[in-house]
Amino acid sequence: MVVEDELRQAIVDGQAKLAASKAAEGLQAGIAAGVLLQECLIAAMNEVGRLFEEGEIFVPEMLVSARAMNAALDLLKPHLVGEGATRSAGTVVIGTVQGDLHDIGKNLVAMMLEGSGFTVVDLGTDVPVERFADAVRSGADVVAMSALLTTTMTNMRAVVDALKEAGLRDHVRIIVGGAPITARYAEEIGADGYAADAPKAVRKVKELLGA
Repeated sequence: MVVEDELRQAIVDGQAKLAASKAAEGLQAGIAAGVLLQECLIAAMNEVGRLFEEGEIFVPEMLVSARAMNAALDLLKPHLVGEGATRSAGTVVIGTVQGDLHDIGKNLVAMMLEGSGFTVVDLGTDVPVERFADAVRSGADVVAMSALLTTTMTNMRAVVDALKEAGLRDHVRIIVGGAPITARYAEEIGADGYAADAPKAVRKVKELLGA
C-alpha cells in the first residue's frame, strides 16, 4: 500500500510531478488503473474537499491539488480505457455564462468532478445560451453554470428558460454557483441546486444523480 499512500499524499500536497510519477509506479507494480483512480485519486480529492470545508486549506491549495490529480489522471486514462474501467458516474456540462470571462472557480469544479469519476464537458467561458442547449442535446446529465458578475448572472435564467422552450429541461439537472449566486437565486430561476464552492458542487452533483 506504500505506492497508493504516496500517490494520495502527493495529490493532497499538490505535487503534480510526484503524483504522475507515483501513478506510473503503481501501474508498473501491477495495480489496476481503476483501483488507483478509486482508492487514490478520488480518495485524495475527497480528503482535499474535507480539508477545505474545515478551513485547513484554501482555494489556491485546492487548485494545486486538483492539478496534481489531473496529472495522475492523464497518465491513467489510456489504461482505464484498456481495462474497460471508464464507466462514468455521469456527464456534466460546465461553463461560465455569456458575458463572463471568469474561470478559476469553474475550472476547479470541473477538475474535481473529473477526479470524482464524472465525464466533464467544459464549454469554457462566455458561453452562449444555445451552446448549453446543444450540449444537453448531445447527452448530459447535469448542467453546471458559473457567474462572477451580477450583470451576467441573469444569463443563467436565460439558459434555464431556453432548455424549457426546447423541451430539454426535464432531461437534465441544473446547478449554479459563483460569487453573487445564492440558493435563493437558484430556486428563483428554476435550477435544481446551488453550490458555494467546488467540494459542495461535487457533493450536489452526486446527490442529484444518486452517484
